Amino acid sequence: MDGWQVEWSGTAVMGILNVTPDSFSDGGRHFSLDAALASARQMRDAGVLMLDIGGESTRPGAEPVPANTELDRILPVIQALSGDGVLISVDTLKPEVAQAALRAGAHLVNDVSGGRDPEMLRVCAGAGAPICLMHMQGEPRTMQHHPSYDDVVAEVSTFLHGQAAAARAVGVPDVLLDPGIGFGKTLEHNLALLRALPQLTDGPDGVLVGASRKRLIDYLADVPLAEDRDPGTLALHLHAARSGAALVRAHAAAAHVQALRVQRALDLPQ
Repeated sequence: MDGWQVEWSGTAVMGILNVTPDSFSDGGRHFSLDAALASARQMRDAGVLMLDIGGESTRPGAEPVPANTELDRILPVIQALSGDGVLISVDTLKPEVAQAALRAGAHLVNDVSGGRDPEMLRVCAGAGAPICLMHMQGEPRTMQHHPSYDDVVAEVSTFLHGQAAAARAVGVPDVLLDPGIGFGKTLEHNLALLRALPQLTDGPDGVLVGASRKRLIDYLADVPLAEDRDPGTLALHLHAARSGAALVRAHAAAAHVQALRVQRALDLPQ
């Protein structure tokens, strides 16, 4: 893993590939290896920078799955895509899953618990792999049970910067920060974080925003079905891009690549 480096300008797309039966939007769609690889290669060909492969749902109320179940779901996909011309992120809470995924060819760990388990940081440091640290209040099973903050922007920012410092202290080579839209937040919390993105992106670490098909779009625009929320997702992610986000994590990956290219052309100086 040592020695590789990726740089880009503007906002790139991380395509979502959930190899699960129960994710909130695309659960079951990529549960077979053939279906997962077909979707992965479509997103690669559309121009995503990275694929985020997950084998455990983190939707509100989700129950955890054993590590061996998670590995059985994700390792065949990672191994098949290794060397396929796209970066691979593994979306997991478990250090042992992260370690096996990195050995199989993943490049980055996307930890929705924000590195609260020190072993996850040690795994990434040992593999020379970067980590994405996300803020979540509680755990997926309970995170939407009355989330509460005195100052959501300050608390999320303090947590993320503290975890980034802890990651670097043990040798993690690079860090992305994710404010965790929809993870232990009310509508008002989510909107406050999205409006404050310029504060979070005005720092040394790249910021990832993942608002794809989230419930806040239903609250804002009356869209009850997750699969119908791509227009609202694009609106939120284009806002994130103009606020300095380095990555957006999306289900409708090809549409995001297209929209971001158009926005970037409009924003280029004449």
